[in-house]
Amino acid sequence: MKIRIFFVFLFTALIYSLPAVAGPPPPTASDPDENLLYSATVEDLLVFWEEKDLYVVTATRHFKPISQAAENISVVTAKDIEDMNAHTVAEVLSRVTGMFLDFQGQDFGSAALLYIQQTADRSSPQRHVLVLLDGIPMNNHNGGQANTDTIPMGIIDRIEIIKGPASSAWGSSLGGVINIITKKAGDTDASHGSVSVSYGERNSQDYRAEMYGKAADAGYYIFAGHKDSDGLRDRRYSQDNNFYTKLSVPVSSAIDMGVTFGYSGREFKDNDFPGSDFSSMGEDSRAYGTVFLNAHVMERLDLKLSFYSQKEKFDQMSIGLGLGTFGPEGTFVRNSIWIDTTKGGSGSLVYTGEVHKIVVGTDIIHGTLDQKIINGDFFQQVFFAPEAIRTQPDIDKWAVYVNDTITLGKLSVTPGVRYDRNSETGSFTSPSLGATYKLAEKTLLRASAARGFTIPPLSFTSGGGWFLDPNPELKPEKVWSYQGGIETAATDYVWLKAVVFHHDMKDAIDKDLFVGPPPTLNDKFINIGKTRRTGYELEAETAPLYNTSLIAGFSSVRIERIEEDERFTPIDVNEYTDIYQYNLGVKYDDRKSLTAQLFGRYVWWDLPVDPILGEAKYNNFIWDLNVSKGIYTAQKTKAEVFFTAHNIFSSSHYTFVETKNPQRWVEAGVRLKF
Repeated sequence: MKIRIFFVFLFTALIYSLPAVAGPPPPTASDPDENLLYSATVEDLLVFWEEKDLYVVTATRHFKPISQAAENISVVTAKDIEDMNAHTVAEVLSRVTGMFLDFQGQDFGSAALLYIQQTADRSSPQRHVLVLLDGIPMNNHNGGQANTDTIPMGIIDRIEIIKGPASSAWGSSLGGVINIITKKAGDTDASHGSVSVSYGERNSQDYRAEMYGKAADAGYYIFAGHKDSDGLRDRRYSQDNNFYTKLSVPVSSAIDMGVTFGYSGREFKDNDFPGSDFSSMGEDSRAYGTVFLNAHVMERLDLKLSFYSQKEKFDQMSIGLGLGTFGPEGTFVRNSIWIDTTKGGSGSLVYTGEVHKIVVGTDIIHGTLDQKIINGDFFQQVFFAPEAIRTQPDIDKWAVYVNDTITLGKLSVTPGVRYDRNSETGSFTSPSLGATYKLAEKTLLRASAARGFTIPPLSFTSGGGWFLDPNPELKPEKVWSYQGGIETAATDYVWLKAVVFHHDMKDAIDKDLFVGPPPTLNDKFINIGKTRRTGYELEAETAPLYNTSLIAGFSSVRIERIEEDERFTPIDVNEYTDIYQYNLGVKYDDRKSLTAQLFGRYVWWDLPVDPILGEAKYNNFIWDLNVSKGIYTAQKTKAEVFFTAHNIFSSSHYTFVETKNPQRWVEAGVRLKF
């Protein structure tokens, strides 16, 4: 490992020793982010994307042309979200090549487990994916994953997805980063906004309203939303309310300050589980806010500061179905409550020169987890479990990082390094090195090498859980990752992208089953050894012909267990798992009043058969149809109607036999913009 780190820094030193070559002109304070691109690249790629979508901020935590980003990045825009009439972040991400989503029923507004170039197993690898909203880490300290179903869709301007470790910029993010960027505050005196209403089967409803503009010198953005459904299958239901606001105030010509605040509250009933004789329901609420400052300190130097706080409460109760295990129907089985609080701040200095764009920054975070488990009579009497268990672990984290985008003619090189330290697992250093090379006018090569990590959540190390003992000796998972690819629009008629990746993970975490003392025989997470993930991604999109374009994507991943701790007691674990994914779509957009898209997705999970409940079903495409039509246009007002048919062919796609997906269902709505 030390040898690899040495070579990364050696190569970085060599790059800095090269003579400077003039790159693109530096940005100025008056330049919008969208214009900081090669003009030739913009002209070439506007066939496939809007101009503002040709830059990203997630790779180095400061905007840069996507042509200079060495990472494997996908971008989803607000228009993409609107065109598919998406109700959850999970719906949107399911169409991204390389994202593998395990929907927990795929009902209206239901949750999903998020994986990047990965699949589900007992180690809960969804915690490898860092989810950010307004720079706030959404991952909780209980299981390490992010509950994205509480994030309102109407506030999203774009989603940037880094596939592969991004620890040199963001810290604990072994699998990748999903950065959700919200809409900006308004910058005109006149108010603008939109209102939308949709209604579908089983009283599935989605109401949204937003307004943005400027009052005096202050820009504002306000959103409110409500979703509700009686559930499309198996007595599931959900209801949630959302509010979000953003205020931006120019303190001077060089300084902007602002605040954001959001709240989401959700009630849900997940599923009935006849095989285990219980039903699950609960509430999930989240309040979050930020205070930020952006300052142009001097020529070529900018300062960014932000402070944030969020609090999430998750309350899930299980009651018996009356099938024999827990007693009569409605018998209390268990209640799990956790309150997750995160407070933190970040700051960065950005130097923008003719050759170098250097970002130096720091993050400070304090997190607490207050979890309580209340056991019913069955677990108290049979397993001698206490009536209630409460733990309150916490964690302190801080980090410093630096990266530099070096532009040398057709070559862009980005070295970076970050040092993290936390009170649970100690310190970790994450170097990275990436490069892009403009092989031809419309062809780009990418390559990157990075070291990444993910720290175990507090419930794994110090909090414990339901039939789970904590393991204070647990170490963070570590990875060396290598990716390379090519992206081209050389034919003028089709855009193509290909990526290969190789991830070597050390100290992989998995759950060791039934290793605790009797009578409970609790499980415990341990570091089991080494795993390897290898694979590739292919994407293609045609230029519009008669306003119609074709979209295709394919991703294949092999997960291998290379070395295991001899103490580990695996159950139904294959030596390797092969998963793959197809995305196919046809899109029509006359850029006037009519858009339509037919999209199909297929995921092969390569799961073993459950000997008790039976086989999962996922050997089918799920096809969705989205249509929207403008019906009224005035100078400042536009009205349109939209229609969505979900799962047109009523195909089955589920990884657990007791969380089956709904068959075909439809919804329609109207949207007014002013």
